[in-house]
Amino acid sequence: MKIKQLLLAVILLAVVNTSRAADSTPSSSTLLGIRGGELTLNGKSTFLLGFSYYGALGAHQDTVRRDLNDAQRLGFNWLRVWGTWNAFDRNISAVGADGAPREPFLGKLKWLVAECDRRGLVVDVTLTRGETLRDFAAHQQAVETLVEALKTHRNWFLDLANEHDVHDARFVSDAELKRLRDLVRRLDPRRLVTASFGGHDLTADDVRASLLTIGLDFLTPHRPRTAQSPRETEARTRALRAAMHELGCAAPILYQEPFRRGYSGWEPRAEDFLNDLHGAIVGGAAGWCFHNGQQGDTADKRPRRSFDLRNGRLFDQLDAVEQKVVQQAANQLKGRREAR
Repeated sequence: MKIKQLLLAVILLAVVNTSRAADSTPSSSTLLGIRGGELTLNGKSTFLLGFSYYGALGAHQDTVRRDLNDAQRLGFNWLRVWGTWNAFDRNISAVGADGAPREPFLGKLKWLVAECDRRGLVVDVTLTRGETLRDFAAHQQAVETLVEALKTHRNWFLDLANEHDVHDARFVSDAELKRLRDLVRRLDPRRLVTASFGGHDLTADDVRASLLTIGLDFLTPHRPRTAQSPRETEARTRALRAAMHELGCAAPILYQEPFRRGYSGWEPRAEDFLNDLHGAIVGGAAGWCFHNGQQGDTADKRPRRSFDLRNGRLFDQLDAVEQKVVQQAANQLKGRREAR
């Protein structure tokens, strides 16, 4: 009798251990979701305060960890990374021109998403058509590659096509976007997707096509980069929300790529960034990104900021104006939290 009891105990222990082993497979601890016009993290309404981190797949892990430490200390909870990034004579894309996995960079992306998941950070993974994705078939393959590689994590969303409406190599038609969106839905029904617009304020037709025809989960307009932009953002955000109301739908608005320093003859001041962020918050947007990139008026394009992280981390490359922005950005969210 005792032998039978002992055997039964051993069998039960083996079953429990097997169950624990199955539960220990990589899974998401940070859940990005949508509730009406808001984004949520683990079920709680959250404003995403982000930063451009385009060249992350070319950085050392220690560089990334230190940048993420600073970002979290400063109140940021979202970063934008490109899955197709080819700049300064180095291609660090996670997928090839045919959309197939490209190592070691796909592995680096998987590590980054997992590290951010562990930290409670959201990752925006962006694709773009052009030299890094040669045609629609490659674009489809790239979407499949990324969705399958990152499926176990729920802290990231996919920008199917950066500035898809610009009529150059980036252009992706609404019909193609719908096919890409449907592909994601088949592969991973819960995955959130968007497709960004470039350089203009969205019309009611843009909103209808994005949300009702294509089936995107939220809007990511890249607004005009002029000195007037910061004081227009609140009104433009309210206009988008009104357009959605007229259509009988609601979706978050994410300012994924506003103006930046080093882009043109207008160099935004810290007050411009902070006023733009304020307009996004009070207008009812779901998130705003501190955009940064190469300096256009220097021979070597330095500081390159997030565009090139091989020889210096992001927070060490920011100029005095940008340092002021990142130090003060989270303060803009206090009123929103108190109002809730």
